[in-house]
Amino acid sequence: MNRRELFAGAAAVAIARYLPSQSAPTTFTGLAGRPAEADRHFRSAVIEQAIAEMRTAVGSPELARIFANCFPNTLDTTAFAGSFEGKPDTYVITGDIDAMWLRDSSAQVWPYLAFAQKDAALRQLLEGVIRRQARLILLDSYANAFTRNPSDPPLSWSLHDKTEMHAGVAERKWEIDSLCYPVRLAYGYWKSTGSTAPFDSQWLQAAKRIVATFREQQRISNPGPYSFQRPNSSATDTQTRDGFGSPVKPNGLICSCFRPSDDACRYLFFMPANLFAAVTLERLSEIAAGVYHDPSFARQCAEFARQVRGAINRYGVVHHPVHGEILAYEVDGLGNTLLMDDANAPGLLSLAYLELLPRNSPLYQRTRAFALSADNPYFFRGTAGEGIGGPHVGRDYIWPMSIIMRGLTSSSEAEITQCLRTLGNSTAGTNFMHEAFYKDDPAKYTRPWFAWANGLFGELLLKLRRERPALLRDFRINA
Repeated sequence: MNRRELFAGAAAVAIARYLPSQSAPTTFTGLAGRPAEADRHFRSAVIEQAIAEMRTAVGSPELARIFANCFPNTLDTTAFAGSFEGKPDTYVITGDIDAMWLRDSSAQVWPYLAFAQKDAALRQLLEGVIRRQARLILLDSYANAFTRNPSDPPLSWSLHDKTEMHAGVAERKWEIDSLCYPVRLAYGYWKSTGSTAPFDSQWLQAAKRIVATFREQQRISNPGPYSFQRPNSSATDTQTRDGFGSPVKPNGLICSCFRPSDDACRYLFFMPANLFAAVTLERLSEIAAGVYHDPSFARQCAEFARQVRGAINRYGVVHHPVHGEILAYEVDGLGNTLLMDDANAPGLLSLAYLELLPRNSPLYQRTRAFALSADNPYFFRGTAGEGIGGPHVGRDYIWPMSIIMRGLTSSSEAEITQCLRTLGNSTAGTNFMHEAFYKDDPAKYTRPWFAWANGLFGELLLKLRRERPALLRDFRINA
């Protein structure tokens, strides 16, 4: 069993185990619109203003209603703001699971960075996420998810995992992107607000632990300290060879045992995450130089980034008989290559969104075309729409996240319009994004409460409002 299989079907009602917080939340099911104002965890006047402005900017009332539900969903239902040792501290659950994923929590609050300058409380909430993430990385840099308190038990499906569990860890799947997303958030916070408040000695210590973990997982002379096995599980939920995974030939790339879907990597050099690691190291170099005035650490990060980029160019770019030179999904340095894409980010489609490759890069455009074609075994097309899924949920289930990502990375108004239409018609009447829906019937969906996808939908509409206001104004959901 895994975290996303728990909540399948339109009738599923997610019930999270809330712990006390300042906002005294009520249970949110994701099936009845926004919580009552008094029950919302965090309220922001600038976010409410953005929702009001979107109602006048969007020609489709249905799309405006979905935005009004989705965009504030993280603040309404998943963010628990408080303090720790006199500093801001924010715990963020994924939605229907009471645990904090480093990746998801970063992505969930990312759309609010653009509004932080105008709202001091929102800025403090974001600082609290960054500070907590630094503490969690120092607790265990190999873990992907954490409990609210160290005394809380791991997630039920993690109880018997064969790995080095620590108090406060909810699940311990090593995923490169788990250490990349917190740096993306902290870097974005710095650039958006100009504030260096979160960048204390603890954050620097966490940054150095990130670099050390990346080094360990290059596996130059030994497999490193991390291993993971889940007894009596499917192949996508565990690792082979006593938990170290399939063999690799060390070449400068970084091993990742799991993907951002929390599925096991077949070949451990997961290319989208290696690109993410290279960009992360470059951002750490800039932070080290510009915030900490530490030229030695800045140089170390920059040199490491160059090494990873060189290895990606040498081993990660492969020839496809239809699409030409594209980025592989996974390789092992021994000649084995996996060509596919998964809806989760980082993946091939999301490379431009995460600023890992330029959107107009020929390599990205060819790779994107592959990901959105029948040559990708996880690209599904049905009567309800088309998009990328993945092995996590199963065949013929399309993830709205991939449709949103397609819209975010497109320069075609026709393609963007089709994405909006599919998204608007696939909520099964809930006016929220879900994890996945069946290609021929949106009423068959998984996870009614999935805050990352909700926030990403809000981000798409905000981008269109800035860049293509006429498209948004003239859009009709059933035209």
